[in-house]
Amino acid sequence: MKTIKKKGEFTLPSHAACLQFDVKAGDIDGNLAAVEKGLTRLAPLPGTLVVLPELWAGGFHYDSLAAQASRTEDLLKHLSAIAAKHTVIFAGSLPEKKFCDGQALYFNTLYFLDKNGIVGRYRKQQLFSPMSENRYFSPGSTPHPVVTDFGVLGALVCFDLRFPDLARSQAHEGASLIAISAQWPAVRSHHWRTLIQARAIENQVYVVACNRYGETDGTAFGGHSMIVAPSGEILAEAGDDEQQISAPLDGATLSRSRSLFSSAGVRPYRNNNAEKITELSALKEKIERYKTTGSRIVFTNGCFDILHEGHATYLEAARKTGDYLVVGLNSDSSIKAIKGPGRPVNNESSRARLLASLGCVDHVVLFSEETPIELIKELLPDVLVKGADWPVEKIVGGKEVLEAGGSVINIDMVEGFSTTGLIDQIKKQGQ
Repeated sequence: MKTIKKKGEFTLPSHAACLQFDVKAGDIDGNLAAVEKGLTRLAPLPGTLVVLPELWAGGFHYDSLAAQASRTEDLLKHLSAIAAKHTVIFAGSLPEKKFCDGQALYFNTLYFLDKNGIVGRYRKQQLFSPMSENRYFSPGSTPHPVVTDFGVLGALVCFDLRFPDLARSQAHEGASLIAISAQWPAVRSHHWRTLIQARAIENQVYVVACNRYGETDGTAFGGHSMIVAPSGEILAEAGDDEQQISAPLDGATLSRSRSLFSSAGVRPYRNNNAEKITELSALKEKIERYKTTGSRIVFTNGCFDILHEGHATYLEAARKTGDYLVVGLNSDSSIKAIKGPGRPVNNESSRARLLASLGCVDHVVLFSEETPIELIKELLPDVLVKGADWPVEKIVGGKEVLEAGGSVINIDMVEGFSTTGLIDQIKKQGQ
């Protein structure tokens, strides 16, 4: 089933196909039958990548989400058996249930699978709140392409298509094709077509995008599944009813598209991280602009005297609660007042610069008071984050943030890491 390539060519599936059908909400058996019927009509050639719509087995039927997820494993086994029969590889999203700290989480997960079962998965990153997806699903993190016998394949799920960085990062990692599983509304079909072509052109990759058609709860879905070449040429496109489309893929075509120039592998580092260290007045102006776009501002604070793994893990988790992370940093005088004349070990300029070098930190602002209360009142972040050892009612600024409509979140600290512990360890080693 492995695709053979010539020297200098990319490995790709021999063909790509989309099975476009009307996903009936909650009707798992009926939707599975629609997949089997569509595949019979398609009669795919060996080595074909077959892409299915988003949540193809049950749709956005939240009342049956748990029941749908309980059948995902069996559905994947069944689909793998079909893949073996037709010598194809499938890509399509299903609900995935995972337990985290005893809590059941659901992900909208696109699975790649062949005759041997799952060969990779991609969890939807951007959840679509107008369809209440964010109330029932958890977002994925750290998207990566999947390495298969058919080559390196990237993925997006529906709303992810609007976020070019998600396709870009996978192209940077070697993806030569992006599979998209979607339930895209008909009212924005012109966006669908434009964005698919844009993702193909800007990343110089094939894009295979399968959408559903039909209607659920008053929302009409647009169909128009597409297979697009790296040049942006539409190789195949469905209409707005039940259809199966396919097109051959060619590694030589992809190689030629990148022979003159290649935008997929260009990754210059343009950031000057020292610019993240900001005065309060300038930071307030920036935050006002961020909020006009609907971004959520996250704030946390600390001394960060000797930056360690616990700090990095905590700050990454804080950043994931919103769109911009602002770190309030105690000045040298503030730390001396709190911890005594022997601290800080590193001065405020050094501490600020190290924080600014972290990719999860967007802004660093110094404050000289013992607490950041005045800073928090000035910025009024949407999310205030503190370590889990702080009760919410005792978190400085918590009352003000909650009264302004924001939220206060506790994040577990990594055990075994502390600045004081590091200092004590260094002292013992020096004795």
